[in-house]
Amino acid sequence: MSRVAYVDGCYSDLRRATVPIEDRGLQFADSVYEVIALVAGQLVDFDLHLARLKRSRDGLGLPAPMTDAGLRVVLGEVVRRNRLRDGLLYLQVTRGQAPRGHAFPAAPRASLMVTLRAWTPFPGSLAAGVPVVSTDDLRWRRCDLKTTGLLPNVLAKQRAHEADAFECWMVKAGVVTEGASSNAWIVRDGSVHTHPLCDDVLGGITREVLLELAAANDIEVVERAFRPADVETADEAFLTSTSSFVVPVIAFDGSEVGTGAPGPVTCRLRDLYRNHVSGPAG
Repeated sequence: MSRVAYVDGCYSDLRRATVPIEDRGLQFADSVYEVIALVAGQLVDFDLHLARLKRSRDGLGLPAPMTDAGLRVVLGEVVRRNRLRDGLLYLQVTRGQAPRGHAFPAAPRASLMVTLRAWTPFPGSLAAGVPVVSTDDLRWRRCDLKTTGLLPNVLAKQRAHEADAFECWMVKAGVVTEGASSNAWIVRDGSVHTHPLCDDVLGGITREVLLELAAANDIEVVERAFRPADVETADEAFLTSTSSFVVPVIAFDGSEVGTGAPGPVTCRLRDLYRNHVSGPAG
């Protein structure tokens, strides 16, 4: 079945969907985006994603393309037309079309585009853990905004690809900030550590939910920066993101992490998050 996309009021075959060549999202990365997991026909943590989208828009002074109620209708229709139960929904809001010029247009009209692709939650291929590498964090100073200016992330992902790794964690001023498309975590003596939220780190939705789940289940979490050397000597490590949920990290820059297998704290958190998304097994 052909995939269906949405662009500014029009639902069409993805292969025929187009955006104007002078759209500011295309020419300046003047846009923000969200990726939302669809599991069993439901958009996971939709309200949290909607709130983050607004924070990102506000950070750039981007107008809303429509009301929240209207956006819910559009996303629901994209899901319906694609006839998927599990997938990853991508939505992007740009400042719209205008003659090319760096300053904001006088009366911008925001543009909205939405796509959905098939995807498998909690794939077995990730259960045994993944290797991660590191690189310098080359991004701008507002990484807390989920913008489409992602070239440093692309370069980091390419480094991971060339190293046969799943992800690349970025290092700034001697500490791990986050992954190219994930938040980074380590476990030491039963305590979970992750970088505190700041301009250098995106507030991941999976991260936010996992912090709540950990607190509700008496798992200690310390929001504190850690160094690459701390990863290599940690008992466990893992990453979180909308597209992969909770994934054990078993190697970092070629060195084994912990026992080289998923650790008990990571596995417990993964199970807690699976229950959050899908409900308890059985």
